[in-house]
Amino acid sequence: MNAFFKRQLADYVEYHRDPWNCAMHVFGIVTLFLAAVLPLSLWHLYALGAYVTMAPIMVLPVLIYWLLLDAALGTAILGAAAVLLSAAATIVSHASPVTVWSITAILIFTGVSFQVVGHRVFEQRQPALVDNPTHLLLGPMFVMAKLFIAFGFRHDLAVIIGQVPPQSPRGPSPYVEEHQVEPLPHS
Repeated sequence: MNAFFKRQLADYVEYHRDPWNCAMHVFGIVTLFLAAVLPLSLWHLYALGAYVTMAPIMVLPVLIYWLLLDAALGTAILGAAAVLLSAAATIVSHASPVTVWSITAILIFTGVSFQVVGHRVFEQRQPALVDNPTHLLLGPMFVMAKLFIAFGFRHDLAVIIGQVPPQSPRGPSPYVEEHQVEPLPHS
């Protein structure tokens, strides 16, 4: 994990302390990602002897960015992105363009609603994105970091996010009295 990512994550955490807000972000971010790739999946290109859509082409730069910020989290997001790209391709193959755009509009409304409710109701402050637009790209990393921590991985991230207390220095127990009581003499 690089120092830039640590600083960005620490800043992002300040806007995402409430567990309910974090839960809202899981659903909101996944919904918004699918909403972003769904219409791009309608746009087919022929490149290098194969048909591809614009969705993976447009997602590739941000996936590379996430991999550079943190290889483990970036790889996990790559896996999640593959699932969401496949879902988008499946929807596009079974729906008309009007239906795809309708689904996209519903997903955008739903995803933004999750984010707004999370911040307004549970966090009671404005979204981090308002103060720092780069936080738009940090949300998926934050959600994946929380998932890693929940499964017991990445204690380094848990310290930044504040889910585990830092190790206390080893030394005498705070419960040991400073003086010893003398034993009673035997009679």
